[in-house]
Amino acid sequence: MKRNNKFVALTLAVVLAVSATSLFAQNPNDPQKTRERTTTPAQENTKKTKPATGERLEPDDTVRTPGDVPAETQANRHEQISEEAAVVPYYNNFFNTYRLGPEDVISVVVFNQDRYSRGGIVIPPSGRISLSLISGGIFVNGKTVDEVAEIIKKHYDEYIIDPQVTVSLEKAASYRYSILGDVGQPGIRLMSHRMTVTEAIAEAGGVLQTGKKSGVVVLRRQNDGQLAKIPVNVSAIYEGRAPDTVYLVPGDQILVPGNTLKKVQTIMGLVQMATFARVFTGGW
Repeated sequence: MKRNNKFVALTLAVVLAVSATSLFAQNPNDPQKTRERTTTPAQENTKKTKPATGERLEPDDTVRTPGDVPAETQANRHEQISEEAAVVPYYNNFFNTYRLGPEDVISVVVFNQDRYSRGGIVIPPSGRISLSLISGGIFVNGKTVDEVAEIIKKHYDEYIIDPQVTVSLEKAASYRYSILGDVGQPGIRLMSHRMTVTEAIAEAGGVLQTGKKSGVVVLRRQNDGQLAKIPVNVSAIYEGRAPDTVYLVPGDQILVPGNTLKKVQTIMGLVQMATFARVFTGGW
């Protein structure tokens, strides 16, 4: 009998111990169970550091300057980005508003229709290009590439359901300007992009020592046929005292006059010619 009592007492002790353990595990006041998950300072630093090279930034990540890149390099990079943001719209505007003319080269692409697409089309002097299924061709002189695309789309709408037409300018050859006077290479040049007067002068070899940079003039023909004079102080632009904002239009003429040195050289040349004439005629 005593033996059975001991066994019962031992069993009760085991049951009580198991129950206490379960209650302790489910106790909401247990600090080990209610404590919020936190991160260590080391883990926080790991999250804030920039991903290794080759890893992709997540949308909520911010761009950070690498510690091993010199400040001067970063400054040059920012300056380059700002210059691109300022210049690119002018070039895009040039091609979007460009009026087609003879010798320009365009391409016509009809989406998923290779038989109607055509590249390397040189616009003839008549201004009329030939395309498949378009009788008589299309007159494109004086039109932008977007306007030509709309015309082609209307023609192909009879044969193709909702045609997607893209016309792009491959080579600009009809816009010209001339530059004369004291520059390295005067003459008539093509305007393949929107350019300022200083860019045009640079492409012509720059102003010579005998040229007057402060007296550059652009001659531009008006609607009434008269030529208007647009003064451009290139010297002030080079020195940063004036903005480089005078852009050329097709047909402009840039004149770079001579300076005092040019006049002196001219006078000396005349003196030498007079001296030679006197010697030749026996005046000495």
